[in-house]
Amino acid sequence: MTDVISSAPALVAAAAHPDPAFPRFHPRPAQGWINDPNGVSFINGRYHVFFQFNPESARHHRIQWGHASSPDLVHWDEHPVALRPQDGGPDEFGCWTGVVTDDGGVPTAAYSGVRGDGGHSQVVISRGSADLVSWEQDGHIAASMPDDGLVTAVRDPFIFHFNGKRYAMQGAGLANGHAALLLYTVEDMSDWNYQGIWLTTENPVAAMHTPAEIWECPQLVQVPSDGAQTWVMMFSLWLSGDDHEHANGVGHLIGSLAEEPSTGLPVFVPRSGGRSDLGRDFYAPQIAQLGSASGPEPRALLWGWANEGPGRDGRRGRSQDEIDAAGWAGVLTHPRFLSVEDGALVVAPAPEVEAYRGAVLASGASGTVPLPPFAEAAVKTGAGGGAGEVRLVLASGAERQVVFAGPLSASEELRIFVDASLVEVYRKGSVATTLRAYPALGEEWILELPEGGEADVWELKLPE
Repeated sequence: MTDVISSAPALVAAAAHPDPAFPRFHPRPAQGWINDPNGVSFINGRYHVFFQFNPESARHHRIQWGHASSPDLVHWDEHPVALRPQDGGPDEFGCWTGVVTDDGGVPTAAYSGVRGDGGHSQVVISRGSADLVSWEQDGHIAASMPDDGLVTAVRDPFIFHFNGKRYAMQGAGLANGHAALLLYTVEDMSDWNYQGIWLTTENPVAAMHTPAEIWECPQLVQVPSDGAQTWVMMFSLWLSGDDHEHANGVGHLIGSLAEEPSTGLPVFVPRSGGRSDLGRDFYAPQIAQLGSASGPEPRALLWGWANEGPGRDGRRGRSQDEIDAAGWAGVLTHPRFLSVEDGALVVAPAPEVEAYRGAVLASGASGTVPLPPFAEAAVKTGAGGGAGEVRLVLASGAERQVVFAGPLSASEELRIFVDASLVEVYRKGSVATTLRAYPALGEEWILELPEGGEADVWELKLPE
């Protein structure tokens, strides 16, 4: 691998970070602001995750694309900034959300760019080297704001393939207050052809499950399913005044994709949907469509963004002054695989993250179980059955704050990851819960199990 920032893997550098709240098992630069994962891809034998990045401060400003890559989703290398705002270019105000695709053997980024004088975003194209480390930014625009008076906002291109053809979509807002998707045919990556408004929140299924004023970061992937061929659409549900709070979070639609006989264009028909993560600290996920590892169906691999914040749902957060002093903000989740079971979305951590398991700290533990600052716990009911509530608590003496609380029934299993200030809870057969919490000096993580509940606990450790 050429042009790696440090000869040491990124996660090894994280282990030496001076801030005890800095995650060690989720790759990100040591300093600066990060948000949306971008360009998630598997090209030339490596997984690549780009992300919106401000290396100069822990604030959302003059966004660039950071870059990390891995051969196995476990060992990560950090690379130089991939895309930078170009003075006088269509991305002068920032290189915003987008994707990376293999275009005839050439890694190609398609992202939202905004000019320095404001205005609507445009789809900007950049071509990369074979290792995706070097990028040529010539300001080429593949798609501009459509000439459609109903469309008032557009952003966040996403590319998908169907029946051997390449398509793209962007999230949009409409003058009538509905969120929408715009559809493009993409025979040539340099010149996208606008086909019109594809889907809106006027659809009753979409209105129920994915309410928003703008559908941000739209995704469309085929997922393994126990039924017919199944496609999942996922949106970040933007409302005016969100300011990184994102009260509506992320939602998804589950449905089918078919070709309309008269036009030859794909038609998505949603049949159900729901929340894609149950935590308040999850937004702007991106999904990579991967080839099948062992079966006939493609796989879908997701990363999401967990931001810093003032604390939500009774959890203590960090003030902006504290974030500024720490010098960093934002973290990406573990990689997650998607599937549909019994008509519902299932989100599970990539099996590869089990490589982070170190020493076994407890086996079949019950009652109150202390956890180190970097831990994984697998929770289920014991042979005697039982049901109740599982709680993850930060405690110091009599003081305590409940970070997570959720039910546990006889048929359920939870996997709980604690990485300093990032908590991810995965429930078997359901979606995940992503949370941020910041242990104060002297506070300890405590896992409280209901009667009949058992936990196996591992300390997390970087593999050799």
